[in-house]
Amino acid sequence: RFCIPLLLASLPAMATGEEIAPALQDSWGDFWLFRFFVNAAGYASIVVPGFLLIQYFKRRNYLETGRGICFPVIKSCVFGSELKSAHQDDGSLPPRAEPTESSTARQVFKLLFCAAGLQASYLTWGVLQERVMTRTYGATETDPGEKFKDSQFLVFMNRILAFTVAGLYCALTKQPRHGAPMYKYSFASLSNILSSWCQYEALKYISFPTQVLAKASKVIPVMMMGKLVSRKSYEYWEYLTAALISVGVSMFLLSSAPNRTVSTVTTFSGIVLLAGYIIFDSFTSNWQDALFTYKMSSVQMMFGVNVFSCLFTVGSLLEQGALLESLRFMARHSEFTAHAVLLSVCSACGQLFIFYTINQFGAAVFTIIMTLRQAFAILLSCLIYGHTVTVVGGLGIAVVFMALFLRVYARSRMKKRSKKLPPGETPVQKV
Repeated sequence: RFCIPLLLASLPAMATGEEIAPALQDSWGDFWLFRFFVNAAGYASIVVPGFLLIQYFKRRNYLETGRGICFPVIKSCVFGSELKSAHQDDGSLPPRAEPTESSTARQVFKLLFCAAGLQASYLTWGVLQERVMTRTYGATETDPGEKFKDSQFLVFMNRILAFTVAGLYCALTKQPRHGAPMYKYSFASLSNILSSWCQYEALKYISFPTQVLAKASKVIPVMMMGKLVSRKSYEYWEYLTAALISVGVSMFLLSSAPNRTVSTVTTFSGIVLLAGYIIFDSFTSNWQDALFTYKMSSVQMMFGVNVFSCLFTVGSLLEQGALLESLRFMARHSEFTAHAVLLSVCSACGQLFIFYTINQFGAAVFTIIMTLRQAFAILLSCLIYGHTVTVVGGLGIAVVFMALFLRVYARSRMKKRSKKLPPGETPVQKV
């Protein structure tokens, strides 16, 4: 799989008897599409044997005939231990308890704690993400330094720490009895890895504010995936806010920025990577939503997905020889080591803050906090890294965030109205 692109590139040189230039080999190795297929081939080398084993155990009816020391492991990975719950809500976190004896001051303190934790985790994560992917390390007056190029290693770093944190949390706290077949986490894991990889890789071609706005516009593909995967229906205001988000993002992307040094090809690569991120991330959320039909907590979901994420990424890195290369880069640049570790810590802590905030205050409050975080992230990136935003682009940003807040408001109104419906009626299902 490594040789085919190089072979195609070398055909003209082979015809004239010349050797391949080292720069050409480097360009192939750094090209995002080539690396994407190399990573995908590495994941396939694990997925295909796993798929064949699962089919083998199912055909043999191993659940009825299997015995031995490996039986519990195979049963948990292939078959699971419980049937699906009758209601999807049974698989999520326990219902959010309304405060009874807790004082208003205590609730305000909790809300401020959640907001500060989410903002600190993800704003720091965003700044570090842009620093690692767009700036050089080890630069001196005579040496321009070198950039870190392997986005998959950063994904691995994030997932290994998230796996450790989720495992410790599950071990130290009481969790629901797990019943989902473990292999089903691999689908969300693959899409999650690919979406994260596209997110990191896109920063090589587009600015961080553009990436943030693209994330805000993922409402549209999420709705499309919801129709395809979960057969969901949506209200008119959801289509309206999705259209407003599209208009705002288009205004920002099409605004005439003063700096036009980036080539059209580079911009196209960034847009394709952002589209890949949005598509993969939309599938991840909808697949996880379907998995919650089994009785599990969000931390168990985090643990299960990250188990496979660690397996896939470390396997692919070892096959490519990129793991040792990235570790050598860390040894050469201690600043990069600190950034990569802090990046992973912020990612893992941010996920825990997400679970705690939703459990304490609900999804509406969490969405407002994260929407504000996106606005702060754009402002912070422009201040630190000097991105310029035109007037039309600023209006586009305003339209996007106005649509997001309108979406939160409409959803909260619909939720209140659904509670007043007669017992026999149910509202339209929404995401």
